[in-house]
Amino acid sequence: MFSNKNYSPRQLATICSFIISLAVGILLFFFVRNKWIAVFSFVLLFIGCYFLISYAIDSFVYRQIKLIYKIISQTKASKKEEFYYKNFLPQKRIDEVTEDVEKWAAQSKKEIEILQQNEKFRKEFLQNLSHELKTPIFSIQGYVDTLLNGALHNSEVNIKFLQSAERNIDRLVNLLDDLDEISKLESGELKLNNKNFIIQDLVKDVFESLYIKLKEKEINYHIKKGCEQPLMVYADKEKIRQVIINLVDNAIKYGKQNGIIEAGFYKLEDKKVLVEVTDDGSGIAEEHRLRIFERFYRTDHARSRKVGGSGLGLAICKHIIEAHEEKIQVRSTIDVGTTFNFSLTSAK
Repeated sequence: MFSNKNYSPRQLATICSFIISLAVGILLFFFVRNKWIAVFSFVLLFIGCYFLISYAIDSFVYRQIKLIYKIISQTKASKKEEFYYKNFLPQKRIDEVTEDVEKWAAQSKKEIEILQQNEKFRKEFLQNLSHELKTPIFSIQGYVDTLLNGALHNSEVNIKFLQSAERNIDRLVNLLDDLDEISKLESGELKLNNKNFIIQDLVKDVFESLYIKLKEKEINYHIKKGCEQPLMVYADKEKIRQVIINLVDNAIKYGKQNGIIEAGFYKLEDKKVLVEVTDDGSGIAEEHRLRIFERFYRTDHARSRKVGGSGLGLAICKHIIEAHEEKIQVRSTIDVGTTFNFSLTSAK
């Protein structure tokens, strides 16, 4: 008899009143055998039932729905909208209100999950930052205390201790510089100086600047065959240099002795140039790939601290590439190697 349609309170009151009045009218006609009495009773009962049912629905059902809807609406409404929701219920069917409630619940759940995740990241970040700062500070403190307690005049250790303290100060300065860089990138304070340049030439410059590190591990480095043709891109050259340096430096740190580092460049259809840096090192486990661009996140804490670095290199790479409105991605297989890639706009 009824379809799946959701009726408004007025429609529901009309239907219920009609059914009750019709049933009573038929019964009266059957017992009294007077059609005018039956019709009069039908009309009178219909009017009475309509107002009674409307009042009941309005008072006990729809008022509660209105209250719930107002609370939900006010949590996501502007001040101007709040006044409307306080005084007027939007003319929506119950199923539409239900849909709004479900959307609100899903959105609230998502927001809570994001807040919980951000809180977790915040705690991890503070713990990692504390550790990164304490390590060089305690080392410097130890060397200075030792020198002040008599080692200052010991020619066998004084220069060595001062040099070690200097290295830790450099590490501390680099860490603070990297944090300042990320803060500027995130806040948008750091403006990009975009210009046209050949990406292959930039990568060759980076290889040359890291020649000593590459030579120490006897790593073979080159541009992939077929990628030698110069490709001009439009980007901030010095920022992209910083990205390439971080990626190649990571490939050196975590690459194997006598390994290979390759750079590839590919022209894409949408006026983009894809840049890849590949190594044949130890690789990155799947559970770490989604988090390696977080500040201070390390896949192997003991090994990472041994090879050095602030732990902010990949986070800086991510922010620089995102400032160019692009994305940096990673592919990796354990004991096979890792490839980082990102795209840049072709030269204008």
